[in-house]
Amino acid sequence: MRKVVVTGLGALTPVGNNIKDMWESIKAGKCGIDYIKRYDATDYKVKVAGELKDFSPEGVLEKSELRKMDEYIIYAICAANEAINDSGIKIDEEDPYRCGIIFSSGIGGIGTIQKETKRALERGYERVSPYFIPLAIANMGAGNVAIKTGFKGICTSVVTACASGTNAVGDAFRQIRDGYQDVMLCGGSEAAVDELGIGGFTSMHALSTSDDPNRASIPFDKERTGFVMGEGAGVLVLEEYEHAKARGAHIYCEIAGYGATCDANHITAPLEDGSGAAKCMELAIKDANLSPEDITYINAHGTSTRLNDKGETLAIKKAFADCYDKVLVSSTKSMTGHMLGASGAVEAIITALSVANDVVPPTVNYKVPDEECDLDIVPNEARKVTVNAAISNSLGFGGHNATVLFKKLDA
Repeated sequence: MRKVVVTGLGALTPVGNNIKDMWESIKAGKCGIDYIKRYDATDYKVKVAGELKDFSPEGVLEKSELRKMDEYIIYAICAANEAINDSGIKIDEEDPYRCGIIFSSGIGGIGTIQKETKRALERGYERVSPYFIPLAIANMGAGNVAIKTGFKGICTSVVTACASGTNAVGDAFRQIRDGYQDVMLCGGSEAAVDELGIGGFTSMHALSTSDDPNRASIPFDKERTGFVMGEGAGVLVLEEYEHAKARGAHIYCEIAGYGATCDANHITAPLEDGSGAAKCMELAIKDANLSPEDITYINAHGTSTRLNDKGETLAIKKAFADCYDKVLVSSTKSMTGHMLGASGAVEAIITALSVANDVVPPTVNYKVPDEECDLDIVPNEARKVTVNAAISNSLGFGGHNATVLFKKLDA
């Protein structure tokens, strides 16, 4: 099996529109959740979200292109552009058929669906935009990124709800490790902070209705009441080690393990005993030829819902057994909100940066301990520790579980 390394990163998040700004915000414990500005939420139950701030695609996309793209596609292209530039990959120096893309979105163009449905009801269904379908379907993030980058290898879109971004990273890792590709661009994007997206999650009582931005997304806190919607994109460039070394690429760390399971239990609720997620972590650790004792940090799925945080706590205890209280745990959704199909990609990036920089991010705004979530959750302030290996968890509606493992490079 071939060694796989991380050579490029790109991010567009509620706490920063690029990798540098995002990472500085994450280390500082900056919360990117605020009152919704995209629409008037005065008469709605949910009033806060993790929206992008001062974002502009200028310099990456032309105005003529923007009309043919949903926001989630725009986010995907902008984050991918940063990751490619960061990696130094030049497609005209590569075999394009050995460079692939696996890119996810949990929902796809929901903003376009809302807009065009309104137009159809007002003007007739045959008057919707001719770009409606390619703006709305969830694979067009991957498709448009391929068009922009010239990558001609495998190009697929993973749709596993909130596990999508992590599955995309894990599947891309295997493509390289098993010899099918040399370079993979992977990640996810989401743009669901609109009335339809927020309304759908509100009606199923999944979102926090707190009107205090600092007490809305509070993973593992006893007063948690639901998650906060976020938006944005995360992209990683993965590369076969010898290929990266030959071109003198900067290497952040190694990606060494991947686990994927399904609870096969319920359309939205995780298994109460956490067994499905536990097995997923066990598989990722085994895949990397490591043991639980080798893991310094877990970037938890940590949504701030009652069921998830309790279930994930039990999962960590099952997977780590006697050493569960020695592993550091945090949920960066406390800062970004839940970015749905982009969350796993952004959290994989944060986990990779944790390994590269020996910093464990905090769970911010944590105040009230929950005896059912008795983990070392690194509350409120980052910790400077040696991070030899770390995992990132994602758990999606439909019972999808995914874990990726990053470690320091053994050159």
